[in-house]
Amino acid sequence: MKKNKIIYWSTTSILSLMMLFSAYSYFYAPEAIEGFKKFGFPDYFRIELGFAKGLAALLLIIPQVPNKIKEWSYAGLSITFVSASYAHFMMADPMAMIITPLIFLGLLISSNIYLYKK
Repeated sequence: MKKNKIIYWSTTSILSLMMLFSAYSYFYAPEAIEGFKKFGFPDYFRIELGFAKGLAALLLIIPQVPNKIKEWSYAGLSITFVSASYAHFMMADPMAMIITPLIFLGLLISSNIYLYKK
């Protein structure tokens, strides 16, 4: 039982911290802002995605949030990671940029599995 909690909180904490950092960078990092322009996304999408990622990260990390609500965060982040990987692939970005969202998807899946085992 204790092992399951450690796995859950480790994966969820790493994932949530990275998503909060990512959300922050969408608002303030010139590299992230330019990246969205490179993909041809409108500026409002960057802001919307930043708020969504930040909210999802908070919902996953706060223990009092019901699991039914957390499931929506898992679903939204899953779509985000798959979409990010595909977008980088279509832009012929380096392999590291294509694989990184899939690594986070793996962490997300692990967090979701251990959400019910803890």
